[in-house]
Amino acid sequence: MKLLTAALLLLFIAMCLASAEGAKCKCSRKGPKIRFSNVRKLEIKPRYPFCVEEMIIVTLWTRVRGEQQHCLNPKRQSTVRLLKWYRVWKEKGR
Repeated sequence: MKLLTAALLLLFIAMCLASAEGAKCKCSRKGPKIRFSNVRKLEIKPRYPFCVEEMIIVTLWTRVRGEQQHCLNPKRQSTVRLLKWYRVWKEKGR
């Protein structure tokens, strides 16, 4: 009986750890529509085992809200355009 209880307890702990691992994906929600001029930093993080897609994290700055980080959906056309714009902007040395 003790062996069965210990096995069930270990199974429960393993299930909790597996669900907590899925919560490590930073981009569970996708961010709002953004203006290119407000972009301060752009990070592209590769796909991890616990994330479905790559993470594109944008740091924006506005007068009202200051600095904020948002995740963008990599499949949206606006995100693809932002990535192209950011690469050109970065190459110009800004």
